[in-house]
Amino acid sequence: MNQDQQLNSIKRLKAIAETGLIYSQNDYDSERYQELLDISKTLMAQIADRPITALDNFFVPKEDYPTVKVDVRGLVLNEKDELLMAQEGEDKKWAIPGGWADIGDTPKEAIIKEIREETGLHTKVERLLAVYDKRCHPHPPQPFYIYKMCFLCKVVGGELRSGFDINGTQWASLTELPELSEDRILESQLKQLYKLAKQPQANTYFD
Repeated sequence: MNQDQQLNSIKRLKAIAETGLIYSQNDYDSERYQELLDISKTLMAQIADRPITALDNFFVPKEDYPTVKVDVRGLVLNEKDELLMAQEGEDKKWAIPGGWADIGDTPKEAIIKEIREETGLHTKVERLLAVYDKRCHPHPPQPFYIYKMCFLCKVVGGELRSGFDINGTQWASLTELPELSEDRILESQLKQLYKLAKQPQANTYFD
């Protein structure tokens, strides 16, 4: 493993620890995630050949410059032109598969992983259909500023099942959609994505 790979692994370890600290439910979990954060700091100091104290600013995310969060979504169609849908465990409503992009994953790697984890299907990315700024679309209010990267994906294997934090999976016609989780996707966006998917030469939509 070269230095760039080591650095990427440390960044992922740091991100996992920070996410764990945000969502931990008890003191025991918080202590474990804090320990992981301290380990990542030590490893970073070794890679950079600098004192640990010199890296403190790198490990204070709450004071970091605020940036846009990235949500990745995959439009997957079957031979009937039905859309692959996943029922979210949080609100019991439906969306095309996807979620937050993880540090260390390319956008393509992120959506392939999300689809596999949520639905059990293995896919390949064919092209980027759209990048939505949630502010420009009638989503429910949310405290984060979010871009949504929506990809056209094709099934290459796996079996349809419900994955982590997902209550169910199904194929749905664009004219008979289940109740949508509008925080994640809108009907207007699904119709636009479907139209773009059917036009191989269409430009990627943005905003």
